Amino acid sequence: QVQLVESGGGLVQPGGSPRLSCAVSTSIFSIYVMGWYRQAPGKQRELVAVITRGGNTNYPDSVKGRFTISRDNAKNTVYLQMNSLKPEDTAVYYCNRVPGLEVWGQGTLVTVSS
Repeated sequence: QVQLVESGGGLVQPGGSPRLSCAVSTSIFSIYVMGWYRQAPGKQRELVAVITRGGNTNYPDSVKGRFTISRDNAKNTVYLQMNSLKPEDTAVYYCNRVPGLEVWGQGTLVTVSS
């Protein structure tokens, strides 16, 4: 069974730039389209970054220009560089395949607050 382990969250000041990491335990990671999702309190989970196996990326307008997704297929790891964070970016962040697998990791909480 695939396991996803996210890390790198924490308390961040507005304008901060944390980098999230996600280790994925599957031998076929390199063929997955991967994404970062987030779920804010009281809201539905939303997809905030996508990267294809070839490295093409896509973002919704809410994070475009501030978030950058990348992947290292040799390490089965996907990253999310977050810049210019705003309080509304506060959420639990998850990585998963796009579309999502049935299994999800525990996520990593990012709290943007001064």
